[in-house]
Amino acid sequence: MTNDISIMQKTNHKLDPQEIASLGASLRAIEQKLLKQRRKEGYKKIWFQGEEPYFDVFFEFEYEKIVWFQFTLRGKTVSWDIKRPELQTGNTNELCTDDVSFYAASKTIETDNQTDWEFIYLVKLILEIRAEEEIFSKALALFNK
Repeated sequence: MTNDISIMQKTNHKLDPQEIASLGASLRAIEQKLLKQRRKEGYKKIWFQGEEPYFDVFFEFEYEKIVWFQFTLRGKTVSWDIKRPELQTGNTNELCTDDVSFYAASKTIETDNQTDWEFIYLVKLILEIRAEEEIFSKALALFNK
């Protein structure tokens, strides 16, 4: 894991190394039967959920290659799509308190006008906790493009 606490102290997304490690370690794969899968050869969708609310990582693969990725934590998101291969940040409505946002299927994302590089760095630190696992290693490669 990169140990650059000075950068973390400058960010709006302040987390100490123990919390980063805890978040990464808490991610658990959700049973595949709960995910609606496309009926397309070579296509697979994988969902990881962390211990705290609104902490999810989604992957879509086509023949073992990531074609879409989304990481959501505390109302912020980082996503990547093969059709537009760059990291994008945004905000979700998950922390809003209106009636609609209580339903998981109603999550909306508003893309940031300016990329939140500090949040991207935080996401990378969290994913690095699981870098020895192939799926997270593939996700980390997206951060180096």
